[in-house]
Amino acid sequence: MLRVSKLTDYATVVLTHIAHQPNELHAASDITQATGVALPTVSKVLKLLSKANILTSHRGSKGGYLLASKPKDTNVAEVITAIEGPIGITECTTDHSACEQESSCEIKGNWNLINRAVYAALEAVTLADLVLPVVEQAVSISMPVKMETNDLKAES
Repeated sequence: MLRVSKLTDYATVVLTHIAHQPNELHAASDITQATGVALPTVSKVLKLLSKANILTSHRGSKGGYLLASKPKDTNVAEVITAIEGPIGITECTTDHSACEQESSCEIKGNWNLINRAVYAALEAVTLADLVLPVVEQAVSISMPVKMETNDLKAES
């Protein structure tokens, strides 16, 4: 099963809350109150998202956090990468020395294809999409299809 961590889930909750009012500063305590996510978790998420330049931090008594880009310019793949690190379906798609079978593996290229497809799907969803009610969402994903050799002969 493919699954993101709870921390990544909380990050999308926090970012969606901020994306509803992208031009306002959002304090960690206000985010906690609005989302129900515990303050230590919100603080950790805000720190990671700031480090990844998804949010900007403003200090002071009237400080808080802002999106670094417009909601339509921040995608879910960036959020997952900020919280969890590189997106990889298998170890060989992110760490090329982690698998004992890598030298004899006949399908590692296929896992890279699958990994790119998953990444492209996550990249196609933005914070602007997450702010919309589910009935209004229309995410379009275009994936290239590799034609089989027999298909090419049939077209000739």
